[in-house]
Amino acid sequence: MQRCAWATTPLGIAYHDAEWGVPVHDDRTLFEFLILEGAQAGLSWETILRKRDAYRHAFAGFEPAKVARFTAATIRRLMQDEGIVRNRLKIESAVSNAKAFLAVQREHGSFDSYVWRFVGGRPLVNRRRRTGDVPAKTAESDALSKDLLKRGFKFVGSTICYAYMQAVGMVDDHLDSCFRKQNW
Repeated sequence: MQRCAWATTPLGIAYHDAEWGVPVHDDRTLFEFLILEGAQAGLSWETILRKRDAYRHAFAGFEPAKVARFTAATIRRLMQDEGIVRNRLKIESAVSNAKAFLAVQREHGSFDSYVWRFVGGRPLVNRRRRTGDVPAKTAESDALSKDLLKRGFKFVGSTICYAYMQAVGMVDDHLDSCFRKQNW
C-alpha cells in the first residue's frame, strides 16, 4: 500500500490514513485545525500530533466560545503546561483567534460556509507525482490568509493556511500514487 512520502511514523500514518485531506465541515474541528496549524509554525507536524490530546484538554475541547473566554490567568497556567507548545504568542493567538472565529460564525452563519468559499465549496484535487511537486502556498491560501489577517486572526500566513487547507480537505494533495487519493 503506497502512501504520501511524509507519512512514515505510526502517528503520522494513522493521521494520513484517517484524516489528512478528508473534507471537514464541522466548525469545532475546523477551529481545532486552525489552532493546531498555528501552533505548528516552526515545528514538525509530528510534534503537534503527539501533543494533540493535551491540546484538546488545555483548549476546552476546542470549543471556540470557551477558548474566547480564557483569561490572563488561564494563559499563565497554559504557559506551564508541558503537554502543549508553551509559546506565549501562540497561546494568546488561540484566544484572539477564537474571538475572531466567533465573529466569522456570526457574520456567515458558520465558519464552514465562510472558509469553504475560498475553494468554491469543493475540494481542489491536485495531481502530484512527488512530494516536491506540492507547493508551500497557492493563490487560494494567499486569499484566505489575507482575509483572515484582515479579520484579526494571527498565525495564519499563507503557508499555514495552505497546510490548514490540506488538513481539512479543502485541498487534496495526496500523491497520485497514494491509496488515499480521491476523485471528488
